[in-house]
Amino acid sequence: MSLPIRYSLRNAIVRWRSTIATVLGIALVVFVFVLLQSLAAGIEKSSGNTGDPRNVLVVRKGATAESASLISRENFRDLQYFSEIARTAGGQPVISADVLVLVNLPRRNHGGEANVLLRGVTPRGMELRPQVHLVAGRWFTPGKREIVVSAKLARRFANFDIGQSFKSGSATLTVVGWLDGGGSAFDSECWLDADECRSIFERDMYSSFLIRPRDNAAATNLIRRIESDPRFKLKAEREVDYYRQQTMTAAPIKWLGDFLAVMMSIGAVFAAMNTMYAAVGARTREIGTLRVLGFRRRAVVTALLIEGGFLAFIGGALGCLLAYHWNGYTTATMGVETFSEIVFQFRVTARLVMEGLLFAVVVGLIGTLLPAVRAARLPVIGALKSV
Repeated sequence: MSLPIRYSLRNAIVRWRSTIATVLGIALVVFVFVLLQSLAAGIEKSSGNTGDPRNVLVVRKGATAESASLISRENFRDLQYFSEIARTAGGQPVISADVLVLVNLPRRNHGGEANVLLRGVTPRGMELRPQVHLVAGRWFTPGKREIVVSAKLARRFANFDIGQSFKSGSATLTVVGWLDGGGSAFDSECWLDADECRSIFERDMYSSFLIRPRDNAAATNLIRRIESDPRFKLKAEREVDYYRQQTMTAAPIKWLGDFLAVMMSIGAVFAAMNTMYAAVGARTREIGTLRVLGFRRRAVVTALLIEGGFLAFIGGALGCLLAYHWNGYTTATMGVETFSEIVFQFRVTARLVMEGLLFAVVVGLIGTLLPAVRAARLPVIGALKSV
């Protein structure tokens, strides 16, 4: 068995042109597959990395996102007296009412326009989101039409440099700082004062409430109490659970990746089959000699399958390496949930690399199987007489 395996591997080196063509073809397929899947993984990571497990987020029942939720101020006044909510040293409830609005703003370098999510947040809301921190400038001052934008959005949108201003509605907002959301969904937001946001955009209602319960048991009771109270018609859940579910944007990218992978893998299989058929045709006398030396058909088939699988593995490794070059690269897309600019990073995980390598080997084995069977069935005498 060892001789035909060594023969196959040495043949891959001698016939290096066909070997390179096979490896590069499979590498391209794996590269596209892993890269597209890393986009979806980046979006899921951004959502899954958002929030504090101690917090409870409240939105209107039926709302698919905070930006589509409307909650009355009366609900806020009623909720803040619930006994399950934690209190400050001064006896104030640890609860924040946020306002979310979408505004259409120009990109840098005349790259068109896109929706940006503005979050009107209270000082208490900033305390409840410790993963968000300032990286440049200062926080906004209420009443002065000031705003703090995401540092990642600042690289993509015009007039987002500190000190610059942009007009939204009837107001002109001045950028006084850049925030960093720590790789969370907050990297796709701009923050300003909640009351000022309601005034500028003439919003009489809030979008969501963020609450810090006293403890885990109080959080469970609070969620049950809010959802069972007929006065509210509100939905409450852990903040981390809410954002973890906000991954609809990743689904189309995953489907596209799977579709392209299937289409390209079909082409890769035929390319591998064509290469291996050509290789078998060029090595007819050599295969016949192996048979004369006593090697069985299954030994020849196994050797050729190992050859095809090995070349495919090399191609898969090359494709994964090319995709990993993009790991951590920041890009953006339109969020399905909010219809706003969503900033995220490519994430080439170990699982994606393993899937890419497995995918490559399967393509290589399928592409090699029929040529290998044909080689094994060649008549020995006819093979030895071939030119």
